[in-house]
Amino acid sequence: MKFNSLAITLLLISAMLASTAVQAKEMSEKAQDFTLESRSGKNVRLNELAGQVVLVNFWASWCGPCRKELPKLEEIHQKYSDLGVTILGINIDENKELSQRLLKDVDVTFPILYDHENTVSEPYNVSAMPYTYVIDKAGNFRFAHKGYLDGYELIYEKQIKQLLRE
Repeated sequence: MKFNSLAITLLLISAMLASTAVQAKEMSEKAQDFTLESRSGKNVRLNELAGQVVLVNFWASWCGPCRKELPKLEEIHQKYSDLGVTILGINIDENKELSQRLLKDVDVTFPILYDHENTVSEPYNVSAMPYTYVIDKAGNFRFAHKGYLDGYELIYEKQIKQLLRE
């Protein structure tokens, strides 16, 4: 039986959806509120984003998959920000300058927040880099993703669309 490349790609995406989209703890567990300083110098508070779908992505400058994922997140940001979706990139490097160097090469316009002391990544049980949560409009964890492989951004988009419809 012959498969064309589109069919193979769709099969791979379906397999990834089944195996990597891990529901976070309980479907309706509230995401813990936090306030972190952003790259612009202003503080960003999660609870102030109530009513929006929020994708929270923990990343580090030393993480190869993070470097690949950031431009994909920027594409999602450009596509969905006007529809009530916010992406928060939370950098966990101890040294802010390391993340700033990387961001000179990787142009992103969504908010970058700094969690140098792990005040958010620790209670969010971040156990890999990158680590991504998708939070619904009511502020509940809905999906969690450990790591990044090419194509995960398609999963994020599917989940975002689902939450926007709710």
